[in-house]
Amino acid sequence: MGNEIHGIPLWPLLLYACLVVILLGAILLLSYVLGQHHNDRATNKPYEGGIEQSGTARLRFSAQFYLVAMLFVIFDVEAVFLMLWAVGFYELGWPGYLGAALFIGQLAVVLVYEWGIGALNIGADTKKILKAYKLKQDKNEMVVK
Repeated sequence: MGNEIHGIPLWPLLLYACLVVILLGAILLLSYVLGQHHNDRATNKPYEGGIEQSGTARLRFSAQFYLVAMLFVIFDVEAVFLMLWAVGFYELGWPGYLGAALFIGQLAVVLVYEWGIGALNIGADTKKILKAYKLKQDKNEMVVK
């Protein structure tokens, strides 16, 4: 009576569990015995790649990097919401359409604001580049005249 659950004997389950444990132990033992052993200095270090470390892994990222990452997350989540809205388009009706339109409008306002403050300028400062280019052109014109 004690080795049955609802009339089903437990011995096949216990036999299977024992076989799994024995097989797992055998595989781990064989991989340790037959596997390669490295004695290199670089392979005993964290994140080994066979190359000696030089310097530290501490890098300084600018705040612009984190700003771009946050913007990506914001607009990625927006895409998920709009996909879900598109799936339930017919069931949501006009209230759903108005809610999605309001959501898109808010995102457009945020995008225009971030564009205005320069949060989307992730490359070189284009104003400085254009100013330097214009100065160079002006100098070239002076030389030609």
